[in-house]
Amino acid sequence: MSGREFFTARTLAEVRAGFRPARRTPVEQVPLSRALHRVPAADITAPAALPGFARSTVDGFAVRAMDTYGASDGLPSYLDLIGAVRMGAAPTVAVRAGGCVAMPTGGVIPDGADAVVMVEYTAETMPGTIEVTRPVAPGGGIVRADEDVVAGGVLAPAGRPLRAPDLGFLAAAGVTTVAVHRRPRVAIISTGDEVVPPGTVELAAGQVRDATASALAGLVADAGGEPVIAGIVPDEPGALKERLTEILAESDLVVVSAGSSVGARDETAGAVAAIGDIWCHGIAIKPGKPTLLAECSGVPLVGLPGNPLSALVVFGQVGIPLLWRIAGCEAPPPQPSTRARLSRDLASAAGRLDVVQVAVRDGVAEPIFGPSALLSVLTRADGYMIVPEPATGLDAGTEVEVILYR
Repeated sequence: MSGREFFTARTLAEVRAGFRPARRTPVEQVPLSRALHRVPAADITAPAALPGFARSTVDGFAVRAMDTYGASDGLPSYLDLIGAVRMGAAPTVAVRAGGCVAMPTGGVIPDGADAVVMVEYTAETMPGTIEVTRPVAPGGGIVRADEDVVAGGVLAPAGRPLRAPDLGFLAAAGVTTVAVHRRPRVAIISTGDEVVPPGTVELAAGQVRDATASALAGLVADAGGEPVIAGIVPDEPGALKERLTEILAESDLVVVSAGSSVGARDETAGAVAAIGDIWCHGIAIKPGKPTLLAECSGVPLVGLPGNPLSALVVFGQVGIPLLWRIAGCEAPPPQPSTRARLSRDLASAAGRLDVVQVAVRDGVAEPIFGPSALLSVLTRADGYMIVPEPATGLDAGTEVEVILYR
């Protein structure tokens, strides 16, 4: 086994802080219709202030605030109704002392007014006279012309994936195309003489269909990448090195499924060492310890364990953050989570981070156990929880954070 032992295992925190490849995808212009979850390459700024004019936030009457001071149900203020503002049109009247103008929500504030009193606090006691029963402060019921954003202000920051509200904000500012990082191209290679394509109808003894590549492709697509299933490489000396050499030039990230352990058939470390630099081989995480991280010609590479559960768990913890970084996002968007009470005692080993699959029912997290070769453990889980490195276990009833699967 000389030369095939694990390197000293790194903690997950060390991996995330230390393995930081410089590679970023190039920048491209895309329309807003294709910009959801894309990562801006630079701050997107407002060409003009928004909303661009002072507008009413309520249905009511534009007034001078001082004309409402002291108004109450018992002693209302009376104002002359001198006109109305139409939606989508500039005001044709101005507010004078003792007067008011009828306002729709979103209407342009007429000159002379510094507040809008809600219609609920008014009544038309006689034609042309409005009774006001609540005072309003200056600025009440009004959005300033630059309250959403000032001219030149940041509409969407660089490095944060665009969300649906961001697209609306950009559209309101008249920004219809944005400069974003291209989606990372992620090549997924499967290895092993026993692995056959999913479409294989009849399995020979010892053969298994390639389930991991399809699941990894789903994780990549869900994180905004473009998965490329790059085929199955047999356990032949030199075969993996040759395939890696072929796909590096067209990939932003390479994922090798299986072959990263230390068995006699496991070729990933040797193939990668021949064409690149291994950063670590072994992460203090369960499942997924035999994970390999490297760079080959400037392209990051993740070598995953062969068991599907281990491969998917560790790719979620290491590969997804790496994919987002390549796409220009330093911190992956947070996943939905919930708090739940642990249903049973949970053992762990100090110095190792454990990722535990759980089902959540009525606020209780029930751990799901099973061999790391079984994908059903993941399909039955609602999410996962983390037992941190220093812990030697968690007691039943402990409140834990469960990261939910979408």
